[in-house]
Amino acid sequence: MNDTVLGFIGLGRMGTPMIAHLVAAGYRVFAYDPSAQALEAAVKGGAVAASDAAEIAKAADIVLLCLPTPEVVRAVTLGDDGLISGERVRIVIDLSTTGPKMTALVAAALAQQGKIFVNSPVSGGVAGAVKGTLALMVSAPAAVYEEIQPILAHLGRLFHVGEDAGLGQTLKLANNLLNVAAVAITSEAMVMGVKAGLDPQVMLDVINVSSGHNTATRDKFPKNILPRTFDFGFQTGLAYKDVRLCIDEAEALGVPMVVGGAVRQFAAMANAQLGPGSDFTELVKMVEGWGGVEVAAAG
Repeated sequence: MNDTVLGFIGLGRMGTPMIAHLVAAGYRVFAYDPSAQALEAAVKGGAVAASDAAEIAKAADIVLLCLPTPEVVRAVTLGDDGLISGERVRIVIDLSTTGPKMTALVAAALAQQGKIFVNSPVSGGVAGAVKGTLALMVSAPAAVYEEIQPILAHLGRLFHVGEDAGLGQTLKLANNLLNVAAVAITSEAMVMGVKAGLDPQVMLDVINVSSGHNTATRDKFPKNILPRTFDFGFQTGLAYKDVRLCIDEAEALGVPMVVGGAVRQFAAMANAQLGPGSDFTELVKMVEGWGGVEVAAAG
């Protein structure tokens, strides 16, 4: 059993397998989620249930967050009965995607109470969380990074991207913009080809050994779209949120994003048409509707 006591808040599809890795590594982990079902599953896996964030802040030395939106992160850290009120917690590690602006706000507020806010957004999806192969973009002072590295190493591969708390967020937003852009443009290209009479699998076979290959052609289309399962595990609403945060940050930095702006519009339309709770890979359905064809595997 490791001496450092951990807390974990946010037991969704990403958080649940991550907390399991930490428990398996021998850490005592206090867990909280508003979903009683999710919390019960974590307890069955070896975690200790907490009633709220404040209880975790009193019990744990280091608390990890895996939450859906910037607003939720702010409430959990700085709100009434938030982590800021806890006397034991020293370090808060945010694995969420919240944007540099919210990160800076939370980091400054926690610093006033002698607490350190570490930004470590993750990439790799649910599959990466389950396998422990996530990419973690950690922004923290060198000494803090050295302390938390053995903990985060159980979740995947670490990249120390800098000491400023917001740098991890900036890198994650850039990555997610590219991810959504790949799905958007690949959807348009695939629908065009299918409507012209091409077999979608043949299209992918050729593209994936040619210059147009990307994460959508290599992964999402063959695994989640052609089989019509649409089970990538990332919601359309979260994809839109991340793209919006990225464009907002670029504008704040004075960096024009012409193509990025088009991707934001595409994601906004998909969010409105398909619903924020739809799977991210269902973005292709919107383009299929425009083209009047379905991109599906034969048979």
